[in-house]
Amino acid sequence: MAARWLSLLSLAGALLAGCGASGAASADGKVSLPDPRLDPPPTTPGEQVAVFAGGCFWGVEAVFDHVKGVRKAWSGYAGGEAATATYEQVSGGDTGHAESVRLLYDPRQVSYGQLLKVFFAVAHDPTQLDRQGPDVGSQYRSEIFYTTAQQQRVAAAYIAQLGAAHAFDGPIVTRVEPLKGFYVAEAYHQNFAALHPDDAYIAYNDAPKVAHLKQWLPTLYRPQEQPLEVRLH
Repeated sequence: MAARWLSLLSLAGALLAGCGASGAASADGKVSLPDPRLDPPPTTPGEQVAVFAGGCFWGVEAVFDHVKGVRKAWSGYAGGEAATATYEQVSGGDTGHAESVRLLYDPRQVSYGQLLKVFFAVAHDPTQLDRQGPDVGSQYRSEIFYTTAQQQRVAAAYIAQLGAAHAFDGPIVTRVEPLKGFYVAEAYHQNFAALHPDDAYIAYNDAPKVAHLKQWLPTLYRPQEQPLEVRLH
């Protein structure tokens, strides 16, 4: 499949899709979500790993690159096998992979529950099944890949909490499954939004998400440092 360059038709869809989640918005368009009630500190010390999938990884990575306490973020693939973890194969929609983002974060600065709040409030729309805005296919699904049993409990509890609060206009379709493997995407996908701010897809779909993070969750926002080549160790 060719890269997701916008046609006139998809550009029209992108204009509607670049506004973050479609939840219970206030008069100024803000999606107001509660803090997770279940959000304990991790059971092991040191930096932690979180993996989220919510549409094109360019935008999800761009959002979390601006979250305080996130040390590094990598775009990549999760849910399928190593042999099919390439952009060309994943774009076919039949590998089991989702475009995903792996985070290395400091729980002393940002909790897993706060990362979940960012994920649901601004990084994507959790009510869209196997798509995000102009991007369609199972590779664009909403999914949380947990790395510990505690992450599983916190994620499941927060989804239930948001559902009970009717935080969104439709049901949350986010899947919660164990992380079996994360495969870093090709180098040109890393820091794509920061390196290509004038790209039409970024301008219409992803830049508004970062702006909403700054506006709606200012205590979690930080400016992104100059993009560097990122390697996964």
